[in-house]
Amino acid sequence: MTDKTILSVDNLALSYGSNPILKGVSMQLRRGEVVSLLGPSGSGKTTLLRAVAGLEQPHQGSVTIAGRAIYDAAAGIDVPAEKRDLGLVFQSYALWPHKTVFDNVAYPLKLRKVAANEIVQRVHSALKNLGLDHLAERYPHQLSGGQQQRVSIARALVYNPPVILLDEPLSNLDAKMREEARAWLRNLIVEMQLSALVVTHDQSEAMAMSDRILLLNGGVIEQQGTPTEMYGQPQTYFVAGFMGSNNIMSGRIGDIKGGEARIDLDNGISVWGLRRTNAAIGHEARAVIRVEQAQLADAGGHNRAEVDLATSMFLGDRYEYVFHAGPDLLRAWGKRHEAPGKRWLELPGDAVWIF
Repeated sequence: MTDKTILSVDNLALSYGSNPILKGVSMQLRRGEVVSLLGPSGSGKTTLLRAVAGLEQPHQGSVTIAGRAIYDAAAGIDVPAEKRDLGLVFQSYALWPHKTVFDNVAYPLKLRKVAANEIVQRVHSALKNLGLDHLAERYPHQLSGGQQQRVSIARALVYNPPVILLDEPLSNLDAKMREEARAWLRNLIVEMQLSALVVTHDQSEAMAMSDRILLLNGGVIEQQGTPTEMYGQPQTYFVAGFMGSNNIMSGRIGDIKGGEARIDLDNGISVWGLRRTNAAIGHEARAVIRVEQAQLADAGGHNRAEVDLATSMFLGDRYEYVFHAGPDLLRAWGKRHEAPGKRWLELPGDAVWIF
């Protein structure tokens, strides 16, 4: 562990009965870094966060915060959750309805027997940082969802924990407010130089907020990297399919040339792409291309096919085109409305992954 590593998880395993949830997960969080645990339901991301928090009981591995072991199965160390000094922000906000905003935020300090005058100073400082100082005497039911979320974050930050853990912090907000809250939360994390571990199932949220993403699948880390690496250099079909909005087509390998392969698709199209599979010629494979990489073309050519444009959908900043290609519905984006009919669709070879 380097001196920049604030949180280290090593070979953590956890099962519910005979059902393994985490299968030897290792990860690090550096000071001032935001790492998102991303994955579908049941992948183990929330269980990993709760194991770090001390709310779940692993049976193997270790967790260290700022050089202090808070869990070590081999050494018999298991520090209780309330003594791990971690900031926790729950999906439900978990605010006490009978306490004011001030008292909700003050509660962790009172638990730690901080002096009363210092509590007042630190609570007002936390509320001011989050734009809540004028709401100190209100109760949770008098606040909007976004305000309740910020109170929950203020409570987690008030005692300056080395690491803040956020479990789906934006999931209770509507779509428009989520985008605004995402920008606000990322800005807060950067300005306060927080070290944060965030659970989310939303890949757009993970990419916007994170320095690094750990994509979990079936209790193991499928791939980890920066948002640009995860989006632009997926190493497996699962990663390519989970990140982004995709056209996915099935077929068979028709030819191989070095790091490229041609796939003859079930929809009648043949395309060259970047080979991410060891499958031999004649074997089944899948082609993946991001929706934004597919594009209309003026005429035939390399990696172009004539397909039926069924409809154009207006999305505000762009149109989305829907094509019929054999059994597949393919999608692409463009700037103007297009009438239905035959169109040339280009799938650029450097944007097609073949798995």
